[in-house]
Amino acid sequence: MKNDLLQQERVLRFIIEESGLKPFQVENTVELFREGGTVPFIARYRKERTGELDEVQILAIEERLAYFSELEERKVTVLKAIVDQGKLSPELEGRIGACRQKTELEDLYLPYKPKRRTKATIARERGLEPLAELMAAQELTRGTPQEAALPFVTPEVPDPAAALAGAGHILAERLSDNADARALVRRLTWEEGIFSSRVAAERVGSVTKFEMYYDYREPLKGIPSHRMLAMRRGEKEEVLFLAIEAPEEAILAGLKRLMISRGSIFQPLLELVVADAYKRLIAPSMEVELRLEAKKRADEEAISVFARNLRNLLLAPPAGSLRTLGIDPGVRSGSKLTVVDQTGRLLEHAVIYPLTGGGKAAAAAKEVERLLLGHQVEMIAVGNGTGGRETERFVKESLAAGGFLVPVVMVSEAGASVYSASEIAREEFPDLDLTLRGAISIARRLQDPLAELVKIDPKSIGVGQYQHDVNQAGLGKSLDDVVVSCVNYVGVDLNTASRPLLASVAGIGPSLAGAIVTWRDKKGSFSSRDELRKVPRFGEKAFEQAAGFLRIRGGKNPLDNSAVHPENYPLVNRMAVDLGVTVAELMAKEELMDRIQPTRYLGEGIGLPTLRDIIAELKKPGRDPRHSFVAPSFRDDLQEMSDLQPGMMLQGCVTNVAAFGAFVDVGVHQDGLVHISHLAKKFLKDPHDAVRVGDLVTVKVLAVDLQRKRISLSIKDAVKSC
Repeated sequence: MKNDLLQQERVLRFIIEESGLKPFQVENTVELFREGGTVPFIARYRKERTGELDEVQILAIEERLAYFSELEERKVTVLKAIVDQGKLSPELEGRIGACRQKTELEDLYLPYKPKRRTKATIARERGLEPLAELMAAQELTRGTPQEAALPFVTPEVPDPAAALAGAGHILAERLSDNADARALVRRLTWEEGIFSSRVAAERVGSVTKFEMYYDYREPLKGIPSHRMLAMRRGEKEEVLFLAIEAPEEAILAGLKRLMISRGSIFQPLLELVVADAYKRLIAPSMEVELRLEAKKRADEEAISVFARNLRNLLLAPPAGSLRTLGIDPGVRSGSKLTVVDQTGRLLEHAVIYPLTGGGKAAAAAKEVERLLLGHQVEMIAVGNGTGGRETERFVKESLAAGGFLVPVVMVSEAGASVYSASEIAREEFPDLDLTLRGAISIARRLQDPLAELVKIDPKSIGVGQYQHDVNQAGLGKSLDDVVVSCVNYVGVDLNTASRPLLASVAGIGPSLAGAIVTWRDKKGSFSSRDELRKVPRFGEKAFEQAAGFLRIRGGKNPLDNSAVHPENYPLVNRMAVDLGVTVAELMAKEELMDRIQPTRYLGEGIGLPTLRDIIAELKKPGRDPRHSFVAPSFRDDLQEMSDLQPGMMLQGCVTNVAAFGAFVDVGVHQDGLVHISHLAKKFLKDPHDAVRVGDLVTVKVLAVDLQRKRISLSIKDAVKSC
């Protein structure tokens, strides 16, 4: 128990010192996690306890808590192993306890790890360790090394040279196991090393997408994520050979200072030992370690880019709860049409063939008109896949001919096919064809991107950078965190939300989400948040975490359609009573908020941050925090890449942001690239400082390469931006 408390205190101290946060912020946040708190709940409803930490800071504490807890558990294992060998000294125990990095801990443990049979092991078996100790002491200044080694000659050690070589192997291994030596090599290689790439011998003269890396060198610590991942992919495809060029001269000088403390007859031999230890033992393992470290950092940067893109995509403005016609374009197989109501419920589906000729366009136009009139369709979503622009033009022409004023919006199909074949889609529409499911998804994406995209694996949405090359566990965790953050930021309609959407609400998860949907299907709509307690296995902790993020429109209590947590309903009731109005009247009259005196309601657990949030929510209850919807507008006369000409000014929509620039859809079936140098007139280190996924921008066409299907665009050279 005492050791457990010591470890917990050490973990807290490490996080506090590393983060720079106040002790109470870290201590209370960790306590909330241990009580079962979720990041969205802690960030939104426990601001007094955390000192108003945001989600990013709370996530960082969660990540470091896991890291340092694992480190402490590993320390227990390491200490036990060393104690069992009878080799634990107070100094070593202190160094192990103070470790903050897993690599540092493993360096300290290395001399005590069980080893395979090595040259040093053989030398010890032959009785050469005393000679190694004599050499390490560096006290002999007279005579020769051969004379000192003569007593160690045996049938297994034929001469002094063999004895000195064996003793050298012992010292080389000892140096390679030395934590300070490894730290020195690691630091110098990382700070001054060069990451190099050259073409594999069998690929010399061949044309590949990795040509720029055929003879490439860059400082290891500064290499950008996208270049590191590209070179590693080239190595995986056996096109490139990668290596780290370490500052060998500086490293050997540093190792000599560690090993050679004074002049002795063994100094020349010790210098050879240092070189052998580095080249044979330390350098190979350090290259593997640092390549993994460079890969880890590249992964983290790429995952961060993906996460930011995904967040912007998920929080794209919704067109709203309008009756929508979704169209999944097709040529030979026809275009699939689905009409959904304001809640996304399927009303009718059909197939038309507007692009196949043979007079079928007229019949297709009549079918579109029938659906528009029959269901009072308020907007049309057209997928941007093959035939998308042609279908969009057909629909617009049909609407104009019929006198309809219905907006037509191009919608990204990325991931729609994945959804169509998923278990979720089969559960929702077991009797429908895959393509019809895709058309429904397209319609719903226009209504509410977040509600529909949560059904799809984020890795299938197409906003990543080298997503298949990065650590998949880390990527999955980061993207899941983004989805959860976005869902709870916006809030969820308890009576219409799908199972995947409910599963992302704080404290719920897939199992409880299924239970909620089952209860809803059997009992009907929820009339209050409190009814959640009737759902099987929906306990008090789940209610505490989830209730504030769930909305009920038209329920018994108007506060159920707000972000005010049920635990604060009595407080709002007091405010209403003090003002002489009902809660409903209080929420309907924003001017009443100015009469509330927050300090009057301060009390146990209720501070100014919570009061400010409550008052802000009462002013605009249930508001959607996302921006207003604006549809991108593409030029009707531009359908294909061949229609583009350098110098054209076009409106486009940012579809992806990478470390080197942004990709923009200009409506020709191929996104163009705005290199980071063309995003703004000032220097940018991060493209996200200029654009985000979903932004509408005006771009200038710089170049069109039809052969390689590349479009070069510029935002800074455009006349204006949207």
